[in-house]
Amino acid sequence: MKKLLIILLMGVLSISAFSQEASLPKVAIKTLDGQSFSTSDIKNDGKPIIISFWALWCKPCQKELDAFNELYAEWQEETGVKIYAISIDDSRSTARVAPLVKGKGWEFEVLLDPNGDFKRAMNVNMIPHTFLLDGNGKVVSQHTAYFDGAELELYEKVKKLVSKK
Repeated sequence: MKKLLIILLMGVLSISAFSQEASLPKVAIKTLDGQSFSTSDIKNDGKPIIISFWALWCKPCQKELDAFNELYAEWQEETGVKIYAISIDDSRSTARVAPLVKGKGWEFEVLLDPNGDFKRAMNVNMIPHTFLLDGNGKVVSQHTAYFDGAELELYEKVKKLVSKK
């Protein structure tokens, strides 16, 4: 009986730990103009959110974000999804992020994680690393790497989230 109680307790603790891990961690990062930004402010009024970790030196990351940007207006109109691109470039290279973003005309929110705090909190080891969050801020899907058409697969998941409401 004692073993059963211990097993049940461990099960409950692991379930609650998983649900906490599935939520977005609260970390201080920066906006492109150097202002402090808390990841707890990543919200979208109950609609899906895409968070993509990237870096200046990562060509597949930029290809993915270019693909997102090409379809972003349409995606927003259809589903209300919001995209956040989190640059993991360190403090030596963050000054080059804003000019690149402006030059590419990316319409979504771009934030900086120069110390890698948010990256570590989200267990990002490879980039691009893209997360899909539901309207409650819970991670429902994630993928690493990029190939042509991956953005369409992601968008199908976004549409499924929206249709569940």
